[in-house]
Amino acid sequence: MKKFVYQFKEGNADMRNLLGGKGANLAEMTNLGLPVPQGFTISTEACTQYYEDGRQINDDIMQEIMENVKKMEEINGKKFGDKQNPLLVSVRSGARASMTGMMDTILNLGLNDEVVEAMIKGNPDPKFERFVYDSYRRFIQMFSDVVMEVGKKYFEQLIDKMKAEKGVVYDVDLTAEDLKNLAAQFKAEYKNQIGEDFPSDPVVQLKEAIKAVFRSWDNPRANVYRRDNDIPYSWGTAVNVMPMVFGNLNDNSGTGVAFTRDPATGEKKLMGEFLTNAQGEDVVAGVRTPMPIAEMEKKFPEAYAQFIQVCSNLEKHYRDMQDMEFTVENGKLYMLQTRNGKRTAQAALQIACDLVDEGLRTPEEAVAMIDPRNLDTLLHPQFDPAALKKAEPVAKALAASPGAACGKIVFTAEDAKEWKARGEKVVLVRLETSPEDIEGMKASQGILTVRGGMTSHAAVVARGMGTCCVSGCSAIAMDEENKRFVLAGKEYHEGDYISLDGSTGNIYDGIIPTVDASIAGTFGRIMGWADEFRALKVRTNADTPRDAKNARNLGAEGIGLCRTEHMFFNSDRIGPFREMICSDTVEDRVKALAKIEKFQQEDFEGIYEAMEGCPVTIRFLDPPLHEFVPTEEADIEALAKAQGKTVEQIKNIISALHEFNPMMGHRGCRLAVTYPEIAEMQTRAVIKAAIAVNARKGWNMVPEIMIPLVGEVKELKYVKDVVVKTADEVIAEAGADLKYIVGTMIEIPRAALTADAIAKEAAFFSFGTNDLTQMTFGFSRDDAGKFLGAYYDKKIYENDPFAKIDQIGVGKLVKMACELGRGANPDLHLGVCGEHGGDPSSVDFFHRVGLDYVSCSPFRVPIARLAAAQAAIANPRK
Repeated sequence: MKKFVYQFKEGNADMRNLLGGKGANLAEMTNLGLPVPQGFTISTEACTQYYEDGRQINDDIMQEIMENVKKMEEINGKKFGDKQNPLLVSVRSGARASMTGMMDTILNLGLNDEVVEAMIKGNPDPKFERFVYDSYRRFIQMFSDVVMEVGKKYFEQLIDKMKAEKGVVYDVDLTAEDLKNLAAQFKAEYKNQIGEDFPSDPVVQLKEAIKAVFRSWDNPRANVYRRDNDIPYSWGTAVNVMPMVFGNLNDNSGTGVAFTRDPATGEKKLMGEFLTNAQGEDVVAGVRTPMPIAEMEKKFPEAYAQFIQVCSNLEKHYRDMQDMEFTVENGKLYMLQTRNGKRTAQAALQIACDLVDEGLRTPEEAVAMIDPRNLDTLLHPQFDPAALKKAEPVAKALAASPGAACGKIVFTAEDAKEWKARGEKVVLVRLETSPEDIEGMKASQGILTVRGGMTSHAAVVARGMGTCCVSGCSAIAMDEENKRFVLAGKEYHEGDYISLDGSTGNIYDGIIPTVDASIAGTFGRIMGWADEFRALKVRTNADTPRDAKNARNLGAEGIGLCRTEHMFFNSDRIGPFREMICSDTVEDRVKALAKIEKFQQEDFEGIYEAMEGCPVTIRFLDPPLHEFVPTEEADIEALAKAQGKTVEQIKNIISALHEFNPMMGHRGCRLAVTYPEIAEMQTRAVIKAAIAVNARKGWNMVPEIMIPLVGEVKELKYVKDVVVKTADEVIAEAGADLKYIVGTMIEIPRAALTADAIAKEAAFFSFGTNDLTQMTFGFSRDDAGKFLGAYYDKKIYENDPFAKIDQIGVGKLVKMACELGRGANPDLHLGVCGEHGGDPSSVDFFHRVGLDYVSCSPFRVPIARLAAAQAAIANPRK
């Protein structure tokens, strides 16, 4: 029979896919002889089976779970549900990829009224009675919230009411009697919400808790997180059941979270937080603000010395920075989790370089360790140093996630999403964030919380997203209900401006301007290694000299897409271009285009110079002409006057340009077929600019002319003939020696299917994967957002196909076009210029199908360089 449940001692770190990250690491720590409470892991395959069985745990799996409960009882010398010596357990999720705070945990499972009574009877210490009731009320609250989906707020209101009645600030100040009353109130609230009594049978509690963890794999916040982080739905989550150790037993107990290196900077020093008389959720949830890990030494010298040794052993074993959760029960240390720690991009680069210098990693391994998407954060804004000097912080809290943020204050995740949708920049201010806030956090420039430490939900999630975050600002007097707070004597309301520095923890009143980021030395070192290992070249999509320069500074090796139409929208060019559109004769069109030619030539010269002689691919006019015509009455009148036509005539021309489906209409090479004079003008500008720049700079640059939207080889041949005739005339006229090449974009499925014929007329193919995706799926990228949400919810699609290449369908066309094209023309150069060129999983695919280069927006160039290196390390080209 298939095995679904594994004792910790039966697993190891290599079984991550089956046991999830947490389960595999608990097994590995057990193998290393570390103090891990001995439990078991229910595999990810059991999760898949749960969904296949209609969200039920079948009898065979349940039987296997109960057999493992029995083994756990024997190992720990305690019995589940026993009145004399009860075994209490925690039930935690653990997918193979870390998903901090996205899924659910239940602690203290196995308690009921009788067990509580028996435990207290066996230990006359009044502090122990308090501990038991504290554990019981926590369990009722967690079980109600996580398993039965009764909101936390009902219970929190009862706690707040009790604290107010007793005149205390913290939960720890409530007495055993208070907590006993709370537990009774909680159970009454449960019955009020659910309509039945709180379950007292520990086996029922366990089964429901395991189902809840499996169910949490499919909760909305987990689905959003998975989509953002490339985690397939099919992986499922494992469930870890382990005996409870109690950090809230007494003042000789506690709980903590620690990192073996600083997750914000990468510095090699132990970082962490610790709370005495608390359970792990208190540290991570940020309900109480904890003390630094070093203070643990005074409180628990023996446990601390052992913990320092464990940290050193784990880092050497995993050869990476570790993020650990631990508990001290009555002075004895227990390890509850270790994993490769989440870190900022700056820290990731520092740690990777340090590990190479320490002899723990090779440069290839260092490059492979870094998530390319995180580099984004290094390229994000910081405050303008001059403005910052003049600014006085109104408060300082924990620097939880670096970067600078400035925006209008909002108090809820919903408002953050709404305000962003209408174009506002916002800063989300919360007492503390919870996983439900994830979409609002994504919509915000920065996040500010009143409670919580460096390892709170807000801090961890913000670091992962690369969003600036300042946490634990207890100086704020918060009034969430009325959307206001008081800080440093000033009352702030929704819509007021605030600025946050996530690198220092400083909070500023009002607006501080931001500047683009500059890149540290470790970045250059990692990128140097990446460039050494990669096979793919990386170009950029840039339409202005400024963008081109930016991309060049970030390591672009050329331009893979320069869109010429963006240049026509400038005020000095749109007039002549509109004249061209409204002309009745070829002569009038040529006359209007002649006015634009010198502007186009200047643009191309600027771009060539910014790219310092690297290849530049210029795409000829692509959008339909209706995008250029005026819509305002005054502009229409001005055009009529310039053309010597009536307003009525101009309006008729405009309405004749209207198309029912412009994305598939009169655009791309179809414009050049209808109006060859447009292609002639653009060719002259491209070639004259190249001749001028080569002469000025002594370069030998070869311009690349790209004909868009080709679906038939004869189309390409017709436009190419126009280009070649014009170019050769210009070169002959100038007496220059200039080489140029003509290629095409593959963005229509028919072009991919007939790539062998098209390759005979093209020097290169550049895959326009935005349009190729649109035409292959048959939906418009501008409208797909209206229904894609439903497709994600129903698991029809897991990702946005415009963000990540669909390897199965669109990818098959790309692969086929590469093979057919190279078969017909072995010298064919292959690249991609859709936005997919900067997506790491898409770059990996392009490497494997044999493209020569990817091209992406300037700030994604470093991401593409790193992703290309990782692709080459994982799949070296022959």
